[in-house]
Amino acid sequence: MQTVSIFVDVQNIYYTTRSAYQRNFDYNRFWAEVTHNRQVVNAYAYAIDRGDEKQRQFQNILRAIGFEVKLKPFIQRSDGTAKGDWDVGITIDVLESAKDSDLIILASGDGDFDILLNTVRNKYQSEAHVYGVPSLTAASLMNAATQFTPIDSSLLL
Repeated sequence: MQTVSIFVDVQNIYYTTRSAYQRNFDYNRFWAEVTHNRQVVNAYAYAIDRGDEKQRQFQNILRAIGFEVKLKPFIQRSDGTAKGDWDVGITIDVLESAKDSDLIILASGDGDFDILLNTVRNKYQSEAHVYGVPSLTAASLMNAATQFTPIDSSLLL
């Protein structure tokens, strides 16, 4: 049975699906698709903790589906800008999981991950599948993936 590790950049998926489709991502359908006939090694959903009750409920839904939810505090800078990305954390977890996984699945459109996927494919011979909104996913990330699956109406609520 193929082993799989799943990584979801929650903020990226939220904003890209809302921007492109004005709809939310269907995590249950995604889970069913990516885990079918596969053994899950790791499944992480990376989110920002703003201390909001609605977000906590959403995070509990992700946990119930099967994800380990990793939270980073939302940081509001004095100039009004905000910080809260998980790029380094996702990268470390992917590299640590790749040696035990036949397949890495990344849900994100962030082009910063193209180097990561090339490394996973070359160093660990793992397949690397990307799920992303086509119009908002970096071409370099799509090209680095073994397979790109567009997030479309079939993966939306």
